[in-house]
Amino acid sequence: MPKKTILTEKAPKPIGPYSQAIKAGPFLFISGQIPIDPSTGEVVKGDIHEQTLRVMENIKAILEEAGFTFDDVVKVTVFLKDLSLFSKFNEIYGTFFGNNPPARTTVEVANLPKNVLLEVEAIAYKESCC
Repeated sequence: MPKKTILTEKAPKPIGPYSQAIKAGPFLFISGQIPIDPSTGEVVKGDIHEQTLRVMENIKAILEEAGFTFDDVVKVTVFLKDLSLFSKFNEIYGTFFGNNPPARTTVEVANLPKNVLLEVEAIAYKESCC
């Protein structure tokens, strides 16, 4: 089955040679999202709460464009600039998932694009999608 590029105006446009997401069969691979407001193209000002909310809204927009929801997300990778922000990140992140959250890896990194506090990538799976 051929892969399909997913692009929505409701999430930041790629700023390099990559796609917002790629749909391959029943899988959706979402590129790392940073807290950029798609309407302005600027990084969201604020703390980890505001930045996490923007990242998750960007992921939601990409999921919806591809016909997926957060219920379809099976794996998330989180890159935090500072692991001391982990619990505050979880306060917002957790509101996007129900009782069956995806597998997740969280790592602290030395730096992120545009000096943001986090980047999140996701993989979704929808058996009935294709």
